[in-house]
Amino acid sequence: MDTKLLNIIVCPSCKSPLVYDKDRQVLVCKAEKLAYPIIDGIPVMLVDEAKALSLEEIKQYG
Repeated sequence: MDTKLLNIIVCPSCKSPLVYDKDRQVLVCKAEKLAYPIIDGIPVMLVDEAKALSLEEIKQYG
């Protein structure tokens, strides 16, 4: 994942910054509790494609 892109990309729903999870290949919005998938190095920034995260999953991102 390009670090320049990580510095400017935000959640399309609430415009909050995202957390990159390299192991799971997702971008996480803690505010909306959503994980946006990264497929073949390309973030899929569609709310309909995001996975809802549980409170336990969100806690691991701080």
